[in-house]
Amino acid sequence: MRSAAGQVVVITGSSSGIGASAARQLAARGAVVCLLARRADELEQVRAAIQADGGEAYAYPVDLTDDAATHATVEQVLADHGHVDVLVNNAGRSIRRSIKASLDRLHDHERVMAVNYIGSVRLTQALLPSMLAQGRGHVVFSSTMSTQLPIPLFSAYLASKSAVESYARSLAAELGHDGISTTIVYFPMVRTEMSGATDIYAAMRMMSADQAGGWLVKAALDRPTRVTSLAGAVTEAGMAVLPGVITKVSAPLFRQMDRNLRRRTRS
Repeated sequence: MRSAAGQVVVITGSSSGIGASAARQLAARGAVVCLLARRADELEQVRAAIQADGGEAYAYPVDLTDDAATHATVEQVLADHGHVDVLVNNAGRSIRRSIKASLDRLHDHERVMAVNYIGSVRLTQALLPSMLAQGRGHVVFSSTMSTQLPIPLFSAYLASKSAVESYARSLAAELGHDGISTTIVYFPMVRTEMSGATDIYAAMRMMSADQAGGWLVKAALDRPTRVTSLAGAVTEAGMAVLPGVITKVSAPLFRQMDRNLRRRTRS
């Protein structure tokens, strides 16, 4: 893994969970970490903890659904640090709800897209001019293994992540010759505040936030096209060849998994 020393890294969603862990790990490797999230108090706690451990971190509270606030934050980051080497688009929102239960809830899709897709694109495009001017820049996008093998009950979330993946691929294809590279990180289920909002997931085996943060560190420093698990890569290949068959076979298995988790949670 290449050195992080002196690298200016912007991480969204860094007030807790995966983003906070990645920030701590990158700062420990010598990166200058710019922390972005809505919750100012929690963001300050992460910043203070990194500073106490000898790292360098700066907090920038911002709501990425606010266009003016996002651009003002980018201007402040550039004024403070001169440039940004890596942007990690980690902030996210998820809603677990069936399509049948969402027929009169188009706002579920609008709310998720506002953060996961529009928010990521807004921040990326605000930083791109400075990256293009310096002739280099790397952009990381947090996604999910569930776009590799779609699962029931997360249509809004998966649609937003699929959209941002397509944007990431277009970004690399169009601006790779200008020094801009991208990584998509396909996380399995991770034990965070977001996954904890669904009670039955307390009984499910998950990746820890620290392990997931390590995946973001790998994405930021090694800069592969993607970071994924073997299971994710295999299922993605299977979906490319036999999408109908795999979807038909896997859907009842996911429903059974939910029933099993519900029983284990109640026992």
